[in-house]
Amino acid sequence: MKLFLGVDGGQSGTAAVIGDETGRVLGTGEAGPCNHAAAGEGRAKLERAVRGSVAEACAQAGLDAAAVEFEAACFGMSGGPEDKREILEGILRARRLVVTNDAVIALAGATASGQGIITIAGTGSIAFGRNAPGRTARAGGWGYVFGDEGGGFDIARQALRSALRMEEGWGPPTRLREVLLEATGARDANDLLHRFYGDDWPRSRVARLAPLVDRAAGGGDMVALEILHGAAHSLALLAASVRGQLWPAGGEIEVACIGGVFESALLHERFRVFVEMNEGARVIAPRRGPAEGALMEAVRAAGIAIG
Repeated sequence: MKLFLGVDGGQSGTAAVIGDETGRVLGTGEAGPCNHAAAGEGRAKLERAVRGSVAEACAQAGLDAAAVEFEAACFGMSGGPEDKREILEGILRARRLVVTNDAVIALAGATASGQGIITIAGTGSIAFGRNAPGRTARAGGWGYVFGDEGGGFDIARQALRSALRMEEGWGPPTRLREVLLEATGARDANDLLHRFYGDDWPRSRVARLAPLVDRAAGGGDMVALEILHGAAHSLALLAASVRGQLWPAGGEIEVACIGGVFESALLHERFRVFVEMNEGARVIAPRRGPAEGALMEAVRAAGIAIG
């Protein structure tokens, strides 16, 4: 039996999936984050995460991690694949090694064919698509300074801006000021602003405040509701941009979405409405997670057709 490996390596954790040529999952494993590899500490963290997650998947599949050789392996890496191939080649044995980004494997898992559009909104945001001839396109994913519209950090940032405006008297009243201060222990919005600039509040931690905006919107706060609607619109525009690059107008296309931001029912529904306003576009639930998507990509890399 030929063995295949798919790995989803991100800033929150690493997930490994081992399967056969049909895509059947034989074993899974998890470990810590592995999205950075430039510095020595980052490289060591990546190696630990990959070795740990693969070893756990091997144990579950009844395989010897030290002796296993994969027909193909696919790694989808948050933060880009460019600096990770050499490290990965030294960690495991695979006849074919594909190192790509996390959007590729997310799409591969989301749809049966690996074609369509995936919109990802976690801390940041990006949309990625692939059509039948294999052409790909992306929109967004430019980072928190110049992009990431609709991502968790962007939503939390807009909530803080609304709190600051309210506090200074040039913005409408909103419960967002109260809930942000309560969640962080800050004295006022200005104190909160300076905390967010400090090392104790990295972007990923700030982004985890986004559900507070969803709860405020659910309670009728119009400022929070406007923030969520704006985020949904931005994410839908990313998907529409990818569609315009790859498919003719009016063609049937599946659009899936993943990431913590879409756990908001309000935002998800608004996103669906915006996307499906374009003829032929249909929002679907992802069939599989990104790690299984990486497994599908590994099987396809070996020249095996899989649905």
